[in-house]
Amino acid sequence: MQDKIRLNLNADRDSATVYANKMAKSGNYKHKAFANVAQAYLLQLKDNTAKSKEKYEQAFQYLEKMPESKDKDQLKAYLYNYGGLIEGARGNYSKALENYQTGMKISTNIGDVIQIVKFKSNIAFINEAIGNYQLAIKNLKQLNVFIDNNESYFTKEQFNTVKSSNNLTLAASYEGWYMKNQSSTKLLDSAAFFYKKTVSYSQNLPINNIKAKISLGNVYYMKNDYTNAEKTYYNIVFYAKQNNLKREYKIANYNLGNLYFETKKYDKALVFFKKVDSVSEIDNLRDESFLKSNYYQAKIYNIYKEPQEAFKHSKIYLDNYEKSEAKLNNEALEVNYKLGTGDLSDEMVTIQKKYENDVLLNKALKVFYVLLVVGIVFLLIKNIRDKNKAHKKMNALIEEFKANIEKKNNAENEVIEQNEAEVFENEEVHFKKENMPLSIDEAKENKIVEKLLALESKQEFLNADFTLSYVAKKIKTNTTYLSYVVNKRFGKSFGEYSNELKINYVINEMITNHMYRKYSTQAIAESVGFKNAVSFAKSFRKRTGVSPAQFASNI
Repeated sequence: MQDKIRLNLNADRDSATVYANKMAKSGNYKHKAFANVAQAYLLQLKDNTAKSKEKYEQAFQYLEKMPESKDKDQLKAYLYNYGGLIEGARGNYSKALENYQTGMKISTNIGDVIQIVKFKSNIAFINEAIGNYQLAIKNLKQLNVFIDNNESYFTKEQFNTVKSSNNLTLAASYEGWYMKNQSSTKLLDSAAFFYKKTVSYSQNLPINNIKAKISLGNVYYMKNDYTNAEKTYYNIVFYAKQNNLKREYKIANYNLGNLYFETKKYDKALVFFKKVDSVSEIDNLRDESFLKSNYYQAKIYNIYKEPQEAFKHSKIYLDNYEKSEAKLNNEALEVNYKLGTGDLSDEMVTIQKKYENDVLLNKALKVFYVLLVVGIVFLLIKNIRDKNKAHKKMNALIEEFKANIEKKNNAENEVIEQNEAEVFENEEVHFKKENMPLSIDEAKENKIVEKLLALESKQEFLNADFTLSYVAKKIKTNTTYLSYVVNKRFGKSFGEYSNELKINYVINEMITNHMYRKYSTQAIAESVGFKNAVSFAKSFRKRTGVSPAQFASNI
């Protein structure tokens, strides 16, 4: 019965629930403990956290009624393994890691090789989930070699399950690493290789099978093979619906919506994004697919000039995104801390046994700790000085910004009234600067500037398509004249002019709107028409000398 529960967790969760419920009726404490922890995990997969916690506590209550034995220790390790899976399903990765580390110590003490492999595999999954991709890859490759060399320890089902899970996490780690380093397409090829290996080990594991195929669709998509990506996603939608796999159904629908958005088929994209919203409303689950779906719906409605719908979906995204990002960042910090201290503890035990009487090592460790403390103190002092320096710069910048607003207002009123001598003088300076042999009459220049200022007042520069060609078309001139006038009158290229408007808008919003300061860098970048957070942050730092986050915190 226990093996049937384990097998069906990755094949048919409804059947796994039936077996767990039957097993829970046993009069044997060992059986009841395992049945309750399996029920706890299955309930958490359905997002019934309250009932899951209750069942998990009951599992340990039954465990404590067992007499001390190797069987009891082994079962205790199983319970901690499921505890890690449950916390992982809740997104509590640091608590999941605690459970895995505790359980692995028990399994190591009793020499349970199979369970140690499972713990190492699950810890690698935690590393992948929080972005420690290289560490996950290194550990999983070593683990795969170990499993291959010790295949005799496993039944055929156990071997396929472990190999399937390991290859799935390994592939996801390569894919995640590629997302951070998109210049290296070899990482994407490695991801595709291990997803295909996952499929080969997952013939009797539908959950892993469909996860690998979804991800293979993503690889096709990232390689711009939209035909194969589309075909793969449609197959997954059909399969997930037939097998009542709601999460996978949502992901496949989101992926189709995203594909159609990128290929500018916005009406088709909306159909699939709305399917994601519909399933999320029924389940009352605000997961990643739901958030990203609303993100793209806001962009589509913005393109369609439907401000109410755009606002509605952007608000849903922003209200939930910050919470999920903050939680993931906190979990990543906790996991890295616990991994670090866990590794250090293991290392210290090994050193203590090996060099118990080595006085020189003890002295070296003391020197290391002294240097460590000195280093920490130095960093703290540097951090305080940097904060003070940044604070002074913020005050100066805010005052400068206020003064610039007044100057700008005065300049706008005086642009049309510049006398002929001033125009000639400015013209000569900018001719030297830009070395442009173009000349147009003053009235035409003034008209172009007047129209530019009108676009500024309407905040047209917040659009992502506020480009030289777009603005030239908007004010009914050509790009050569527009570029010339911007260079001459504002002393900068059109790109610099556009970026300055956007950055000044952000500074003003940060100073005057406390809610705006809470947005992520990506969200702020999007709000002023930057295509990505990196280029926005670079422009912001160039203007202010600090990052957007530092600016906001100092205000």
